[in-house]
Amino acid sequence: MTPARAAWLAVRAVVVGVAAVRLARAARRSPPVAPAGDVVAPGTISVVVPARDEVHRIAPGLEALRADPAVAEVVVVDDHSTDATAELARALGARVLVGSPLPDGWAGKPWALQQGLEAATGEWVVCLDADVVAEPGLAAALAARCDADNLDLATAGGRFACADAAQQVLHPALLTTLVYRFGPAGAPAPAPHRLLANGQCLVARRRALLAAGGLAPVASSLVEDVALARHLAAAGWRVGLLDATGHLLVRGYRDAADAWRGWGRSLPLADVTSRPWLAADLAVVWLAQALPLVRLVLGRADAVDVVALALRAGTLVGTRRAYDRPGLWYWASPLADAAAAARLTQAALRPERRWRGRTYPRVRTAAR
Repeated sequence: MTPARAAWLAVRAVVVGVAAVRLARAARRSPPVAPAGDVVAPGTISVVVPARDEVHRIAPGLEALRADPAVAEVVVVDDHSTDATAELARALGARVLVGSPLPDGWAGKPWALQQGLEAATGEWVVCLDADVVAEPGLAAALAARCDADNLDLATAGGRFACADAAQQVLHPALLTTLVYRFGPAGAPAPAPHRLLANGQCLVARRRALLAAGGLAPVASSLVEDVALARHLAAAGWRVGLLDATGHLLVRGYRDAADAWRGWGRSLPLADVTSRPWLAADLAVVWLAQALPLVRLVLGRADAVDVVALALRAGTLVGTRRAYDRPGLWYWASPLADAAAAARLTQAALRPERRWRGRTYPRVRTAAR
């Protein structure tokens, strides 16, 4: 073996070892969240839903919230929609807050969430995206879990509904890049700057969050969920990412092309990740997730690739709960790993700053 090949083998072995250590954190994951009757006092939970042109997606979530006796109010912050989002939300029982003009230095979603936090009245606030359906009882269960685990802020991951076969292959491959970079959802993070969060579902005590500035410290971020979690964790808050896959459904993307575009905005976490960490994360995704299958197909696989492929099979088993009715195409998702790594690389090199018709300047909030 030439020195160059020996060095290449050693690099791949180290990177696959790093991935194995991260994936092993699954053994320390917190148990899934599940509704368990009346676990918080009635009238203490407000739900805030930021919405911008969501008339085609918002109804199922609002209908589920209307059937939840623990939810005292649903505040939909209409962020200058050009469709009938506000009218539909009112018809489904929500209190609609017409959003104020976007101030300088704020991204759209953080500003909508800030207005909703200030307008809500409950002791607890649960922030849900418009494409999320939370089963009745889940909001109370999330608040109860925060109390039980002494969490100051928690986000929760749901299960994704994929519309077609192409999305069923691509979406899990994109999601798995996060697992290789940060470990499984619900597992403890080694440091605040490596925390992962899911802003599709966020829960906290409303007054405490407002006292900490609400979304103002991360006003300009297009990945406000991760930015907020890391900011508060660095300030001493106990922050957790919970598993709510059994009771939280996400219908985020219309098809594979929509997922390809949408993930490009958030997947690299470029706003909150330093360049050295971003480079290291790309190395793990390419060498431990994407290339082993390529090398196997090309007939060049070695022992390191075999170990890496075994790890990838383990992630398939571990993330199947994150998908609604995972079928054959889900199990074929490693075929899209190289495409997912390429998309992550493209978005890391050229972060996308346009979202929902607005363009934002690039602001890096992480120094480490």
